[in-house]
Parts: sequence; C-alpha cells; structure tokens
Amino acid sequence: MAQKYFYVVDHYVPFPASEYGGLWNVIAADDEECFELIVAEDDGNFNQTHYNKLRENIEKSYTYALAEDGLDSCIVESFTT
Repeated sequence: MAQKYFYVVDHYVPFPASEYGGLWNVIAADDEECFELIVAEDDGNFNQTHYNKLRENIEKSYTYALAEDGLDSCIVESFTT
C-alpha cells in the first residue's frame, strides 16, 4: 500500500481578486492527488483561475504522514466560502 498523508490546506484568495477560499483536510498519497480531490469537490463556487494558487497552497500546507495502512483518499472535512 502507498503511504498516505493528511493535508491541512488553507487556500484563500483575497478580495478584490476573489472572495473564494477555505480550509480542506484531505487524505491523499501526494500533492497531485490532494489537488485532484479538492478540484473534484468544486461545485462551481471556486473559480478555475485560482487553481494555480491552490497548487502552491497545497505545496505549503501542513502535511502529516499517516501510520495506518489501507486508508482511502478523501476529503475528510472542508470549510469554504
């Protein structure tokens, strides 16, 4: 099984460029999977023009290696505006 990580991603795009953002807690194998999971949850409120900044914020996020094997990749919790 691949190593999984717990990501705490703080992504906020300041006004006036946007008022979108939030905090995501994600279990993923790597940064790319974390990005894909967050983008897949986008219900249209999160503008695609901010996806590059999202990638940067994933790279800067608090990331913790998980000891438990067999965890599914998922968004554990999110708070977005």
